[in-house]
Amino acid sequence: MIDVAHAIWFERAIPEEFADAVGPDVEVVGPGTESDPFAGIESGVGVMASILKYDGIVMDRAARARAIVRTGIGYDGVDIDAATARGIAVCNTPDAPTVSTAEHAIALLLVATKGVIPSANRLRAGDRDFYLRHRAIELEGKTLGLVGFGRIARRVAAVAQSLDMRVVAFDPFLGDEAIPISAIENLDEMLHTADVVSVHVPLTAKTRHLFDEGRFEAMKPGSFFINTSRGGVVDQDALISALDSGHLQGAGLDVTDPEPLPPDHPLLHRTDVVVTPHVASATEEGRRRIFTSALVQMLALLEGQRPDHLINPEVWPLRTRAEK
Repeated sequence: MIDVAHAIWFERAIPEEFADAVGPDVEVVGPGTESDPFAGIESGVGVMASILKYDGIVMDRAARARAIVRTGIGYDGVDIDAATARGIAVCNTPDAPTVSTAEHAIALLLVATKGVIPSANRLRAGDRDFYLRHRAIELEGKTLGLVGFGRIARRVAAVAQSLDMRVVAFDPFLGDEAIPISAIENLDEMLHTADVVSVHVPLTAKTRHLFDEGRFEAMKPGSFFINTSRGGVVDQDALISALDSGHLQGAGLDVTDPEPLPPDHPLLHRTDVVVTPHVASATEEGRRRIFTSALVQMLALLEGQRPDHLINPEVWPLRTRAEK
């Protein structure tokens, strides 16, 4: 028998198809309004965060909050130091988007390397000589370079290997871990050997604009660039320059900076680039997995259990906030 339901503020309205996942132990608060996206956050003991930015000012407004749970992997939109200073636990759902995002990365890889966009455009335009004008590569025997080798990258690697691609990875956090592919310790060295580069790193101060003019120049001439991590990892002007010069043959992006890109942005009007609006994890199965995983994390924490994916573990013994 539940004595008191936990008041949880949801940044986004709960989809009707997920209503069955919200039990009687949850009092739904939010979402905000167009004029005030944080409306109602004051009454939540937990915050389900999606795309908004959560800094100290927002956290002070959410005076009752004991937890912020990100519905996804990345937590660059949450000021972790500010949360820790206020005794707020921050969690994410790193396992939930893995399958959907990895499949989307492979989809972008195939669309880019097979020249799907320009060929489809020529057909719609009523052009001729489709076969001779089509520009694509076979992936068998080509090298896929993975930047970062976490959950998503490992699944991408498995699919790429089934296509008979050679897979290599750069990840300074691997240490002595045995992995089923070749690890390369120098990023630029790896970029120079890869026919396709796929990025799978979080956005941090060190990875912001990791791919700048120099990094694109280090990539193999005629190679392809895929990014399903965070838009801020890429200097988009440098990417455009690399495409304009022909050094890169194409790109597939699910993440950009800003998001979404304005309709007149040059990346949206290129035939050698495919851009999707950060929807890699937004499959029917992925959305449900993310939502339920985030809710499990939230309820575990609010009921005094240490959640599986605590970003700031130093806050756990503090617990300075008591529910008011």
